[in-house]
Amino acid sequence: MKTLETCSPEETENLAARIASETKPGAILLLRGDLGAGKTAFARGFARGLGITDPVSSPTFTIVQEYPCADGRMLYHMDLYRISDSDAALAFGIDDFLFDGNAICLIEWPERAEDLYPPDAVNIEIAHGDGENRRIITIRD
Repeated sequence: MKTLETCSPEETENLAARIASETKPGAILLLRGDLGAGKTAFARGFARGLGITDPVSSPTFTIVQEYPCADGRMLYHMDLYRISDSDAALAFGIDDFLFDGNAICLIEWPERAEDLYPPDAVNIEIAHGDGENRRIITIRD
């Protein structure tokens, strides 16, 4: 377990970019945190760390955004906020994304389908720290 603190959205993005540069294909990262905690800022930085230059926003209404990486991998950025449970996640085909060995999955609101993730999924908790822009980021792999 690692706990880190950032003091701005830019620092959160930079931290996520460093993590992305060390993340192997097939990885599943579960982003946990309240509304406004910084999950989407983390996702933007993570995508940048994979060399993705497209704008990254939360896929709340589309559920999943697919981003091709320059090296042929894919980043699947999912937001399960509007998903009620694992059955609903399976209905949209989450399993196709989770088990793509040439992709990385970044999932916001993962608790909606908790029983679908493999045991080696990485949990990343983002919480508000002291001060408006401070974030406490805890990584459990």
